[in-house]
Amino acid sequence: MSHSASIADFRAALTTPGARMPVLMSLLARMPIAMVGLALLLYVQRETDSFTIAGFVSAGTLIGVAIGAVAQGRIMDRNGPTRPLLITTALFVGSVVGEIAAIETGRPAAVLVGLGWVIGLTQPMIGSASRALWTHLVPPGPIRHAAFAYEAISLEVFFILGPALAGVMVAAPWPGTALVVSAACMSIGAAGFSLTGVVRAVRPVPSSGGSLLGALATPGMRTVALAALGFGVTIGFVEVAVPAAATKAGHAPLGGVMLAAWSLTSVIFGVWYAAHPWPRPMSLRLPFLLGVFALLIAPLAIPSSLLGLGLLSLVAGMWITPQSTTHSTSIDLVAPPGTATEAFGWVVTAVTVGLATGQSTSGYLVEHVGVWSSFVASSVAGLLIAVAVFTRRHTLTEQRSPAEEIAIVGARV
Repeated sequence: MSHSASIADFRAALTTPGARMPVLMSLLARMPIAMVGLALLLYVQRETDSFTIAGFVSAGTLIGVAIGAVAQGRIMDRNGPTRPLLITTALFVGSVVGEIAAIETGRPAAVLVGLGWVIGLTQPMIGSASRALWTHLVPPGPIRHAAFAYEAISLEVFFILGPALAGVMVAAPWPGTALVVSAACMSIGAAGFSLTGVVRAVRPVPSSGGSLLGALATPGMRTVALAALGFGVTIGFVEVAVPAAATKAGHAPLGGVMLAAWSLTSVIFGVWYAAHPWPRPMSLRLPFLLGVFALLIAPLAIPSSLLGLGLLSLVAGMWITPQSTTHSTSIDLVAPPGTATEAFGWVVTAVTVGLATGQSTSGYLVEHVGVWSSFVASSVAGLLIAVAVFTRRHTLTEQRSPAEEIAIVGARV
């Protein structure tokens, strides 16, 4: 199974009958995915004048996302996506309103952190639902792989645009503007996605077995989650180290620009890699991509100038989207039947936990050892986890026919 996709495959996937409205609504819902957390962090910092409180609120939101991704995915697999998405969207709106009220009235930090956790927990997991929907809309093969690649590429684009938009809007007269706009886009998009005809017609296929592990019941799924964890850890270190290097050089604003630039090369290379994936066997592709990514981060510790750091980061960043695409494609092979949405939720959770781990460790290294040490630690951590994934490659070698996790009753819209 080659899992390659041409431009024609991308076109075929996006023009599949019934896909247009879910794709458009999903785009609106996911556009602010990288904005909500940053907008909340900047808003809290502006109003409390404390980076410590803002950091705790941001951490609480990440923990909520990590838990909510799996919980929402499991509920959607068992009940279909429409009702769970509508309920979580309503709860998400309520939690954002509550957080704004708490910030504006000067509530204690513990309240702000708790509400931040609820915001993350109830943030509608449109990415998981959208990814799972493709397993029915298009057949296994190049077109489905193109659909998964589209999901990864579009998400990476939003991670480029989101922080920039949040940074611009937080400068508005009222610093809560960015949070309101991002939450509104996510909520409208999530509700619109869940109410499209093709999504409302989703009926789940009964899952096999009742293991508490759910999607993690198969060894292969645990291997994919491990690869996603390594991906998140490796990026987490860099997301702190690059801005720290820019600040140390006296050009703090360039830190965000450099991270956006490496995401841009990731999108461009991701499109090419979708059509020319290598290695062909998925069992080798997961550790290979993580290992190459980790190796290319090590040289970032060498440059003494921001120009050199920026150029090397562009090369390393090329390997981000290919990993995201491979994680998504692997799910189609290893997740137990009836757990497609939850399985993707575990990938989101693994990446989120990895990001939090990498960022927190990187912050300590940057402050107490030096920026260079964070890049070295990122490379070492990524390589170690890539080796661990390689030792588990046998869990991905038996490629079963992908189970149709979703059955749709009624005509496509």
